Amino acid sequence: MRVAAVDCGTNSIRLLVADIDETASETTPIVDVVRRSEVVRLGQGVDTTGYLAPEALARTLDMCREYAEQCRHHAVPPGNVRFVATSASRDASNADEFIAGVREAFGELDVVPEVVPGSEEAALSFTGATGGLLAAGFEGPYLVADIGGGSTELARGTHEVVAGTSLDIGSVRLTERHHRTDPPTQEVIDAARFDIAEALDEAEAQVGLGGVTTVVGLAGSVTTVAALALQLDSYDPSAIHLARISIDEMMTACERLILSTRAERAAQPFMHPGRVDVIGAGALIWWEILERTRGANGPDLVVTVSERDILDGIALSIVHPAVVEDESATD
Repeated sequence: MRVAAVDCGTNSIRLLVADIDETASETTPIVDVVRRSEVVRLGQGVDTTGYLAPEALARTLDMCREYAEQCRHHAVPPGNVRFVATSASRDASNADEFIAGVREAFGELDVVPEVVPGSEEAALSFTGATGGLLAAGFEGPYLVADIGGGSTELARGTHEVVAGTSLDIGSVRLTERHHRTDPPTQEVIDAARFDIAEALDEAEAQVGLGGVTTVVGLAGSVTTVAALALQLDSYDPSAIHLARISIDEMMTACERLILSTRAERAAQPFMHPGRVDVIGAGALIWWEILERTRGANGPDLVVTVSERDILDGIALSIVHPAVVEDESATD
């Protein structure tokens, strides 16, 4: 079955066109046809204003039209496209304008954008990220951390989500709140850390961070940190996906990005231009998650990074809708 998944977040909009064997289980590998990610910064200023800026909306809808053309080109049937909008769309007072624009962009493909709750976002991320972990030698229970632009989703479980939550901390949100100096001062870093600590206190109460064998990091902030830890000369998804990186190496890479200047970040050969301004805040969130989970589980905690994430979960949910519905109900 050919399907298309769109994940529209605060910082980027991503497309996956894939073939999935609908007679197989939800752990059957997805065959990628197209996988794209573009930075559109839909959530520009939402944390302050509460609405989607006209220029951000225009950028995003332009990319929606391009993605719709790719779906047509690759013969995705009408009704087989699922478009999931996350943090920025949940928070914006003019989300209806965004939804109408997306429906118009996709036209006859019959796309109804879904502004999903944080619990479902966490479940979709978990489903997408964990399908191949056991086969790759990573044992559960897992804590899956999906660090987005506006929110961070945490989900814990092995074969299914035991508990999950969405936290109002993300790379764009924290950058707009705090990161106004170059490089950031200790005062700026401490203020952002306070917000992250409050959110992780909430996560410990709702999800629990103990009893975890493997932490799995998702999304651009985490994969960029991993690229630095691996000392890559360019962004290489095959090298990053399911890499085993020690927690100390990962946290050292986080610290380098947190403390660096904008020019130093931009000079990194693996850095996406749209991530230069926000990677420091994203790396700080990832550092704090690693520190908190190491404290709860001890130094033998295993850390990896997955290029399979919420996009894969969305695609699987088209073929196996009951899987994610059941998981999100456990939040």
